[in-house]
Amino acid sequence: MPLTPTPFIWMDGELVPWDEAQVHVLTPSLHYGWGVYEGIRAYETETGPAVFRLREHIARLRDSARVYLMELPWTDEELVQAVLELVRVNGQPSCYIRPIAYLGYGEMGVAPNLDAVRMSIAVWPWGSYLGDKAESEGCRLIVSNWQRNSNQTVPPLAKATGAYVNSALAKVGAQRAGYDDALMLTANGHIAEASAANLFMLRGGELVTPPVSDGILPGITRDTAITFARDLGLTVVERSIPRSEVYIADEAFLTGTAAEIVPVASVDERPVGDGRVGAVTKELRGLFQDVVRGRNQAYERWLERV
Repeated sequence: MPLTPTPFIWMDGELVPWDEAQVHVLTPSLHYGWGVYEGIRAYETETGPAVFRLREHIARLRDSARVYLMELPWTDEELVQAVLELVRVNGQPSCYIRPIAYLGYGEMGVAPNLDAVRMSIAVWPWGSYLGDKAESEGCRLIVSNWQRNSNQTVPPLAKATGAYVNSALAKVGAQRAGYDDALMLTANGHIAEASAANLFMLRGGELVTPPVSDGILPGITRDTAITFARDLGLTVVERSIPRSEVYIADEAFLTGTAAEIVPVASVDERPVGDGRVGAVTKELRGLFQDVVRGRNQAYERWLERV
């Protein structure tokens, strides 16, 4: 999706004009993929922009940094305020927010200098991640022949820059084959997640999603969907899902900050349920949209008003 420039990017505590927010070509993070980031969204509400679950995202960013032996040079509260200020000065009623921690220029080598941590935050307008048709009718998925990173290779618990080459290979392959996205499997043949979204399926009245032990990123929107479902009286089960089980699901959907909550129409050319948006998926999507736009006070705690 093309980037739409906004006036300012936050870099190490300073607001820098978009075109001047530059990093040296020899930063080790470019060469070795050693960096961590987050994807966050702000939504338009009746009282102005509100950032959804900002504090949880910043906490996950710090967790990712810890996995990669990086010490963020800013406190969580300082980063929260930096995000809110950036959204405010850029005048965006709704936007995508990308904080990233990377290694500064000065040394080169496979074992980089982990004391040279730098940080940037950018915001820009971003609409539907998988497209309007996928939103309204359901996305078409294919199981990738690229295996999901495991806890013994590149830790999937952390949202690391270099780790997403794995996801990108799956996503590009799916798109070139004519699909919206790909599902990735573990070494045991269990479904982990899509290229950048978690999977849920409905079977026998239970909402099922893969566990963290199956190599998924513990998504903030995944946690949101689980909370919504349990509050609505649904049984939610976190367990392994064999590849073929999703073929016989009653419903399925993906969750992610970029994707939000998107219905799944088919997997490997097999319709999921009747191939249309299921009732549970529709209810969760509606609730999500109400909450992020400030129309449901029960979850007001998740909104950071700008």
